[in-house]
Amino acid sequence: MPTTPATLDRFLTPSHQALWADVDAFAQEEVLPQVERMESAPSRVDRKLVRLMASRRWFGVTVPAAFGGMHAGHVAKTVLIHRLARVSGAAAAILQASLIPVAALLHYGNDDQRTALLPSVADGSMLMSIAVTEPDQGGHIGGMKTSAEWDGKAWVLSGTKVHVGNSHLADRHVVVARTAPPRTRTSQALTAFLVEADQKGVHAHRYTSKLGLHGFSFGVISFDRVRIPPHNVLGEEGQGFDIAQSSSILYGRPNLAALSLGLHESAVALTTQYVSHRPRYKGAIADLGVVRDRLGQMSARVVMARILAYHAVDMLDHGLPCDAELTAAKGLGHELAAEAGRDAMELHGANALTEDYPLERVWRDMQTTYAPAGTGEVQRIRLAQALLREHGHAGEETEHTQWSAHLAHLTRHARADPAPAL
Repeated sequence: MPTTPATLDRFLTPSHQALWADVDAFAQEEVLPQVERMESAPSRVDRKLVRLMASRRWFGVTVPAAFGGMHAGHVAKTVLIHRLARVSGAAAAILQASLIPVAALLHYGNDDQRTALLPSVADGSMLMSIAVTEPDQGGHIGGMKTSAEWDGKAWVLSGTKVHVGNSHLADRHVVVARTAPPRTRTSQALTAFLVEADQKGVHAHRYTSKLGLHGFSFGVISFDRVRIPPHNVLGEEGQGFDIAQSSSILYGRPNLAALSLGLHESAVALTTQYVSHRPRYKGAIADLGVVRDRLGQMSARVVMARILAYHAVDMLDHGLPCDAELTAAKGLGHELAAEAGRDAMELHGANALTEDYPLERVWRDMQTTYAPAGTGEVQRIRLAQALLREHGHAGEETEHTQWSAHLAHLTRHARADPAPAL
């Protein structure tokens, strides 16, 4: 049985370690055999992986036990995504994308909405997506054009969303739209809605292949005068910005850090194996000092990324303020993985460019973790703003929502296993 890295002993309970072994076995036995099939049809949306993961109830990893969920917390969620991504970035992406809208439902749904929807989320019979990004606005939420107008009986939703994770798999979408007049502050202008995928006026555009994550759908959905009853408003009117921001920071960023980490480790493992067996005179190219220098750098980077990813979600499970740590884990995690990916490609030489070697797939998948939940520049700007606020810089607002603190009562996870001593 694979053992967990000693660097993570501080963060992993016996339950986490058992989950780690379970996911590794599942990935090898159930996911790996699907990878070649998914890569051979990049425009096809894979549904088999959803059924396989649903049978393990992993879509309910953070759902409370009262609703049939695992109630296992954010470290457990990271274990799931991280270990799946080592074998298939697409499988990990399907899981992580489904959990972001679950955060919105957990944090802002009313009792009726949670009771009606969370049991289906937990058993995997209902998959969710969150639709925020738009074709011309990207991550600029304030420029959102999708709108919903109240006609006296229902909200009427129109607009287009892009890069929607699980766009063609989800049964229900969390859609954020503009509901306030022009010049209203963004923090008060948006509202989130629960929209059924088969509702009249909802159209998932034909899915086309992307650079990476073949088998995972992140496509385009349009809404043409979709009528939404009042009971399908998520949270309060005007809370859409808060819902999008908190879900991205508390779930999106750590989820992508875990996805990036799995791909990162895969690139390092594939490269180590390759240079160890690639002939060079009477030995292997791994015997060359310049190659060992590269491997040493790759090893150091993956240790850094691993510790930062798990440290951030461990803080979240303990209800500690950790927005900066979550931001750093996502931003720096991608940068470290991208550097390792470049080294891996160069050490593979021309063989890195052929589909005969799995590194080509891993490298393509790596590129998909940069933009979602904020590009590297966005992450660094957020970290700089937090640092300036900490030092009383006059140019920064003094009142700022730290979501990990604001929603600590909902993100804190009481562990059943004792944490290792410091």
